[in-house]
Amino acid sequence: MFSQDNNNGSLANQKFTLSGTITDAKSNETLIGVNVYIPELKTGTTTNEYGFYSITIPKGNYTVQLSFISFQTLTESINLDKNTKSNFKLFSNEVQLEEVVITTDKKATNIRKAEMSINKLSIATIKKMPVVLGEVDVLKSLLLLPGVTNAGEGASGFNVRGGGADQNLILLDEATIFNSSHVFGFFSVFNPDAIKDLKLYKGGIPARFGGRASSVLDMYQKDGSSTGFHMNGGIGLISSRLLAEGPIVKDKGSFLIGGRASYAHLFLKLSDKQKNNAAYFYDLNTKLSYKLNPNNNLFLSGYFGRDVFSLDKSFTNTYGNAILNLRWNHLYSDKLFSNLSAIYSDYYFGLGLDLANINWNSGIKNYNIKYDFKNYISDKFKLNFGVNSIYYAFNPGTISPTSANSGINFKQLDKKYAFEPAIYIEAQQEISSKISLSYGLRYSLFYRLGQSNINLYANNEPVTFDQDTQTYQKATPIGSQFYGKNKVIQNYNYLEPRFSIAYELNKNQSIKASYNRMVQYLQLVSNTSSPTPLDIWMPSDQYIKPQIADQVALGYFKNFSDEKYSLEVETFYKKIQNRMDYIDGADLVANEAIEQVVLNGQMRSYGLELMLRKNEGKLTGWISYTLSKSQQQTPGRNSSETGINNGEWYSSAYDKLHNLAVTSSYNLNKKWTFGANFILQSGQPVTYPNGQYTYQDIVVPSYGLRNENRLPVYHHLDISATLTPHKNDNRSWKSEWVFSIYNVYNRKNAASINFKQNADTGNNEALRTSIFGMVPSVSYNFKF
Repeated sequence: MFSQDNNNGSLANQKFTLSGTITDAKSNETLIGVNVYIPELKTGTTTNEYGFYSITIPKGNYTVQLSFISFQTLTESINLDKNTKSNFKLFSNEVQLEEVVITTDKKATNIRKAEMSINKLSIATIKKMPVVLGEVDVLKSLLLLPGVTNAGEGASGFNVRGGGADQNLILLDEATIFNSSHVFGFFSVFNPDAIKDLKLYKGGIPARFGGRASSVLDMYQKDGSSTGFHMNGGIGLISSRLLAEGPIVKDKGSFLIGGRASYAHLFLKLSDKQKNNAAYFYDLNTKLSYKLNPNNNLFLSGYFGRDVFSLDKSFTNTYGNAILNLRWNHLYSDKLFSNLSAIYSDYYFGLGLDLANINWNSGIKNYNIKYDFKNYISDKFKLNFGVNSIYYAFNPGTISPTSANSGINFKQLDKKYAFEPAIYIEAQQEISSKISLSYGLRYSLFYRLGQSNINLYANNEPVTFDQDTQTYQKATPIGSQFYGKNKVIQNYNYLEPRFSIAYELNKNQSIKASYNRMVQYLQLVSNTSSPTPLDIWMPSDQYIKPQIADQVALGYFKNFSDEKYSLEVETFYKKIQNRMDYIDGADLVANEAIEQVVLNGQMRSYGLELMLRKNEGKLTGWISYTLSKSQQQTPGRNSSETGINNGEWYSSAYDKLHNLAVTSSYNLNKKWTFGANFILQSGQPVTYPNGQYTYQDIVVPSYGLRNENRLPVYHHLDISATLTPHKNDNRSWKSEWVFSIYNVYNRKNAASINFKQNADTGNNEALRTSIFGMVPSVSYNFKF
C-alpha cells in the first residue's frame, strides 16, 4: 500500500493513509456524507455511499473531528506513523434531532467544496413536515427547494429548473424508478422509514450519472441493524407502514424488510353504490447486507410496489415498479474502493376493460451492470471512474381478448430494444487553499436494436406539412424494413463534459460556477404536463433524436452569525436540443408510429434561485424563492413551414415565473414540536379556447397559440404538531402523535379548468376542478 510521497524519501515528508468506515453506534448502519476533518491541516473528506472514507496526510499527531446531522460530534486523537485503518461509531443525539432539522451539518453550504445546485434532505427533516392525509411524502418535500415545482395539485412527478418530469433520473439503491407515484400522483412510492439518504442534483451533475436531461434524485435504503432487532411504523388515515430490521449474524450481517399499504378503498365498501370499487396501493422494501471480511461486503436490495384501481369490476388498472440490485463492495487498498452492481428494474402497466373483454399491458425493463471505483489519491486529489451498460426492453402495448366471443383479436405492438453503454472519469481537486475543482467526462453510446419493422418515408420525413391548410399531417409510409434481433437500427454517441469550480473568498463565503452536458436517449410519450401510468417510454431512433442538455450556473454561498444562518444564491441557464413536440391533434395512445405526430424542437430555461436557512435554535427552517422562465420552440424545418406555434418561443408546460416556499419547525420542548409549510407558485400554462364556430349544428371550439393562458396562482399553507409523550424516556417503546392540517385556509387550487355550454342559459362557462380543500389528518408513529 502507498505510504510515501516524496522525492528523497526523508521521514519528515512521509505521508500515510487514514481510512475506515463510519457507522451508527446503535444499529451499525453505515453513514453517508459524514464530515471527517483534520483541523491542524484544515483539510478533510466525507464518507461515500457505503460509509467509507480515506485521507492521505503527512506523518504526525492529529485531531480527527467527525460531524454528522442528528449525531454527536466525535473528536479523536491519532498518531499517524503508518497506514491506519480506523472505524468510528457515532452516537445519535436526540436533542439535536429535535432541534436541528436542516439537512446537512453546521457548514450547510459546503463553502470549500466545488459542489453546487445540490440539495440534501434528511428523513428526520421530511418527517417533521406537514403532509396531506398524514402520509409522509419524500417527493413532495422536494417542492420546498429552490428550482423545484410541481405539475399541479395532486400531480405526479416534479419539475427541476423548467424541465419535464421525464427528464429526472430517479434512483433507489442505484436502480431506476420509472414511475415514482402512487394513486396517480397523490403519493410517492418511497417509504420514508426505509430511506437512509436523499440527494437531488439540479446541476453540476457528476460524470457517473447520465441518461436524463434535467436532474438526478439519488436515494439509498437503510442497510438494517446488525446489532439488535428493531421495529418501527406508523398508522395514518389512509395507509399504514411497518418496518423490521435486525442481525443475520451479529455485527456482520443484517436484514431489513418494510411494508406499506393503503386501505382507503375499504371505506368505499360502506356505501351500497361503491361496494365493487377499489383504489389502493402497497409496496415492499427489502435489503440484506453481509460483511464477508474487512475488505468485502455484499448487499441485496429490492423494492416492489403496485397500485390497483377498479370501477365496479368493469375497469381495472394495475401498475407499479419492481427493482432488484446485487452489489459487491471491495476494498483493493486503503485508497481504492470499488462497487460492482447487477441491477434489474421493471415498470409494468396493465389495463382491463371487462365491458370490452380486453386487456392492455405495457411496460419497460432494464438490466444494468455497473462497476465504479473511487481512488483517494491524496487529501487534495480524488479520482472516480467506472463503466456501466444498460439493456432495455420496451413493450409499447399488448392487446389481448379476455373471452372467445370478445370480437377482439390479439395484437402485439412492436417491442423495442436498446443498449446504452457508458464510461466515465471524474476528479475532485484542491488547486490551492482558495480554489477547488470538480471535473469529469462521460462517454455514452446508444444502440436502437431490432427486432421490429421500421417505417420508411419519402424524404425521410414521417410528418408532412400541408401548404393549403398550413397544418402538419401524418405522412404515409412508402414501405418498411425489418431488422432482426439485435440488429442495429440507429446508433448515437456523445461526450458529456462536466466541470465545477469553487473560489473561497474567506472561511464563510465562496463563489462557484459549473457547466454540465447531459444526454437523454429515452423519450416519454406523453402530451400531459404530469406523467400518467398510461404514458409510454420509447428509445431514440432515426426519427426521434436524443435530448442534449447544456447547463451553466453561477452561485454565491455564505455562512454568517457563526454559521447559524446560511445563504445560497444561484443563477442558471439551460438549453435542450431535440425536445419532442407534438403536432396539433396528435393521437398517442396505442400509436405504432409515434414518429408521425412529433417534431424535434428545443427548450430553454433560465432563472435565479435564493435560499436562506436558519440552522440552529428552537426555530429552524428555510425560505426559498425562484424567479425563472421555461420555454419551448419548434420552428419549421424549412422556410415554407410554420412550425409549432408559428415557430415562436412559447411557455412550456413547466414554466413557473414565481416559486416561493417557506418551511419551519419550532421545538417548544421535548414534548411538542410544531411545523409549517407555505408554497406559492405561478399558475401552470394552459391553452384555452378563444372562440368557436358551428359546423353542421356542431359547436367546435377554436384555440389560439399554445400555452398563452394560465391557471390561477397556486398556493396553500400547511401546519403540523408532533406530540412525543414523556413516557418515551423510560421505555424501549417510543411513540409520537402527528396532527396536521393541509391547506389551512381551504384554498381551491385549480387542477384544471374546463369549458362547457350551460344547458339552461346556453352560455359558455368555465368550470374549475379542484382536488384538495382543507384536509386535517392524524397519524401515530412508533418504534422499539
